[in-house]
Amino acid sequence: MHRKDIKAQIRKQLKTEYPNWQRLNRKEKKQIARKVLAEVFDSYDFSKEIETPLPELIGLSNQQPTNGILTIEQMAEFVQRHQADPLFRLYGKHRPHPAIKDIELQTIDSLIDDRIVNKLLAPKGYTPASRYLFPCNLFRAEMLKAIKYPEISYRKFCGDDKRYDSHKETSPYVGMESKQNRAFIGLAVNRKEMISHVQMSQFRSSLSYTQMINLNVYLLYLLQSKGLLNPSQVHFIDSTELAVDRQHLLAKMKIGKTNIRVYDDIDCDCGKRRNKRDKSIYVVGYRMHALAVISPENGQSIPLISVLAPANHHDSHFMMPLINLSKAIGLDLKLITADEAYHDKNGSLLEQTGVLLIAPPNKKVALPGNVDAETRQVTCDDLCEIAMEYVGSDRHGHEFKCAAEPGQCPRLPVCPQYRRIAFDSGYFQPIPHMTAGVSKAIDLRKNGERSFNLIKKREGLEYARIRGQHNILVQSVFTTVATLLIELAGTRKKPPSTRHRQLGLLAAA
Repeated sequence: MHRKDIKAQIRKQLKTEYPNWQRLNRKEKKQIARKVLAEVFDSYDFSKEIETPLPELIGLSNQQPTNGILTIEQMAEFVQRHQADPLFRLYGKHRPHPAIKDIELQTIDSLIDDRIVNKLLAPKGYTPASRYLFPCNLFRAEMLKAIKYPEISYRKFCGDDKRYDSHKETSPYVGMESKQNRAFIGLAVNRKEMISHVQMSQFRSSLSYTQMINLNVYLLYLLQSKGLLNPSQVHFIDSTELAVDRQHLLAKMKIGKTNIRVYDDIDCDCGKRRNKRDKSIYVVGYRMHALAVISPENGQSIPLISVLAPANHHDSHFMMPLINLSKAIGLDLKLITADEAYHDKNGSLLEQTGVLLIAPPNKKVALPGNVDAETRQVTCDDLCEIAMEYVGSDRHGHEFKCAAEPGQCPRLPVCPQYRRIAFDSGYFQPIPHMTAGVSKAIDLRKNGERSFNLIKKREGLEYARIRGQHNILVQSVFTTVATLLIELAGTRKKPPSTRHRQLGLLAAA
């Protein structure tokens, strides 16, 4: 933790004393980074307890729930209140533009209420009368790019690429010839009104964390209103790395067996990548930690909300922040399934949040004494041969009682007939693995990985085309929103496979 504390102090000092960091050249950045790293290390007292808050240590200081964040229920009231406004009624119902021929774009166009989006994303001092581009137009442009053109750059999308001539209307994506795309964005199809990558960049930079989360909540409200979000679903937490290209290492110092690294992007860091044959085991950038929902009936997984942190932190640090954020927006969390990186080994998560966590057993955790290695049956002591019966659990651990029939055990008068096993990250997690349905929940967890594959491959988040934690966070939120819109549109759904029918039978059973 001391290494994280040192890195947090370096980040804070660089941001405070060098607000024009991005305008410096690489040589200047190297000199400053090495100087600040040496100063912080020389003045650091390893004997003192760490006083830096955990969110700041793990890079989430700007991603904390605030009073301005709406719950899904409050969002429903917000939408209903504004739809009942006389000005909204005067505006009339949304009518599809005749130039939009694509069925998916038609459906998504009808789902997005521009007036609500403008209310949620409008900056301070917003004056709609003096502009031709509104927040909803820039948001729609982001959605169009994520849904239809995820693989191209923003410059190419807007027509600012050097390969085009000086006339922006030559862009094949939002130029004058692309009437469908212009109509979806809200640009005039008969006037040379354009949108540049600079305007889109300024739009992303201007969004606050509260605005981003409220936009996400708006889509979750739409998801709930369509019946795709209900309490019977199982939630799932996982992470995926987001590499940042062309990151230059400015300074490095070894402390013990670990290194402190400072990169051009102050917030990013170097972490281990999950085993991939075609890539290095290390990645420089960030990790997106997301909460998704899985339907037990068909195995369908949908990403709901996420946080973004440097890539060098262990996944287990982000379980509680995600749960706190989810509860702040009103998600009903009862059961979460996750991989081996997450464990509630002492029951503190259950005690603090009331959320049950199911994860595969940690292979490094040894079984308690008098527990059969194959059947996981619990006996009272070395002399007992009768399996005990599981009673339940409290904050101290699991309780077992003697299951012997009258006259079956000669040691009954001298046996305590009771045993308690403490929580661990092996087979005796807050929900012990001998409980019915645990193996099914762990098997269902594998379906949650599909949502991450869609976010990265289909909506184009695998390659971060922008820089800075804030901008990449905005892009990750927009990508999640685009995924939710595609799910709501339902135009890409395939007939249920045999696997999904089996999951439905399991749920019915």
